[in-house]
Amino acid sequence: MARAPTRFRSAVSRKKPPAAERRPRGSAGTPAGTSTLRALRDFARAGQRHRYGPGASQTAELRLPPRVDGPLPVVVTIHGGYWQARHSRRMTRPLAADLARRGWATWNLEYRRVGRQGGGWPSTFEDVAAGIDRLAEAGDERLNLDRVAAVGHSAGGLLALWAAARPGLPAGAPGADPRVRLGAVAALGAVSDLEADPQLTRPGQPVHDLMGGSPDEMPERYELANPRCRLPLGIPLLLVHGDADEMIPVAHTREFAATAREAGDQVETIEFPGANHMAVADTRTAGWEATVGWLGELGWAGARD
Repeated sequence: MARAPTRFRSAVSRKKPPAAERRPRGSAGTPAGTSTLRALRDFARAGQRHRYGPGASQTAELRLPPRVDGPLPVVVTIHGGYWQARHSRRMTRPLAADLARRGWATWNLEYRRVGRQGGGWPSTFEDVAAGIDRLAEAGDERLNLDRVAAVGHSAGGLLALWAAARPGLPAGAPGADPRVRLGAVAALGAVSDLEADPQLTRPGQPVHDLMGGSPDEMPERYELANPRCRLPLGIPLLLVHGDADEMIPVAHTREFAATAREAGDQVETIEFPGANHMAVADTRTAGWEATVGWLGELGWAGARD
């Protein structure tokens, strides 16, 4: 089981180059060549699409390892992009493909984003809930639905943490009464607290657009949607952040981690010196290797490297 350190730890020695500058590496630890990267891109496109609703964005991509040995643990990947329509699950396809190559089943989730797609509160959250629950309807005996984790990057980290909180939502709330429960969450450069940056809750800003108002205007919505308000989540959490993140300050992750631990959650935090916002979700960096290693430490049979 993953460790729960009492302080925020640095995962990279000062003598090592920043994670964002690491050379791509293959599965054997050697520099990845063009053919390796091309093969990974081809595999990333090979997901089988499943619908969980009538909308064009209400879909998910299932990927299985090249070899399936019994029921596999599942990782749900959730992309970021401040919940805006111009960003899509293409951002997390490399993560899903890499995990599938290593022995996980992956479920790369799309959802309605803010704008013409009709996203925002509650539809974006309802999509994440319905998309994860769709795994229970797949009827695929190759999937172990008792061992489902989520990996979310940036704004997708917020959605992954919220999805973990679904069992504790009040009856009738969006996402309540989940059919598929998450057993672990890795949040990478995540928006872990919707209210951490008051600037983002002002009109025209991403959190305001997502929630349809500020915390003062919509307190009930924030109470249901903000992971900090739903603590403890009751499952192992990994929070990965670069200390050179130019979009979401690493201090937000530190504060959320401290609050989650005080609430009783098992939290591991990893900070990467010199890593920017995108580096922690890049399959070629040490940040991603740390995430994969943590998933492996869960001890869920079926995953391999």
